[in-house]
Amino acid sequence: MEAGSSKRPGGRSARVRDAVRQATLAELAEHGYTGLTVERVAERSGVHKTTVYRRWGNVEGLISDALELAKDEPWPIPDTGTVEGDLRGVVQLVRSGFDDPELGPVSSAFVAAAMQNETAARALHQFFVARHEQSAEVVRRAVARGELPDMVDVREVVRVAVAPVYYRLFVAHEPVSERDADRAADAALAAARAGVL
Repeated sequence: MEAGSSKRPGGRSARVRDAVRQATLAELAEHGYTGLTVERVAERSGVHKTTVYRRWGNVEGLISDALELAKDEPWPIPDTGTVEGDLRGVVQLVRSGFDDPELGPVSSAFVAAAMQNETAARALHQFFVARHEQSAEVVRRAVARGELPDMVDVREVVRVAVAPVYYRLFVAHEPVSERDADRAADAALAAARAGVL
């Protein structure tokens, strides 16, 4: 390394990480968790296989890093002016994300990986912690407007609202309609208003 040179944020290291992440997401979309390989990610990203192995270790490392990057990305939190509209909007975002032809397979692959690997499960947990914190803003606004009691657990309202979507998709293997999503949001809101949450 020449004198005066150093690693720069946004430099080669960031470009390599972004290329590997994009390749990981594309491979997950096309082949799912069980079809994800370091070799294919390396080939698709244009990053040498030994570099990918050295930095990420295995497919679980690739998944964990992709989730680590995703958890800090902003999410379009609804702001309809009412807690009903906002909470329904959050649940619809989750539902429509799994319906999306590009995002849906990737999101499903993350869940599948978490069910089979502890490292991926920890990464997915951290992703959900961040997502629920972002989404809880709709509940905080509702408390500030006097629509919900101030002792409500803002994150738990979000978790209870979105949980039926995950149950239907990954446990019962059922489709989730708009009405199903709205019903889940309404049930969580009723529980919050009743002081259960």
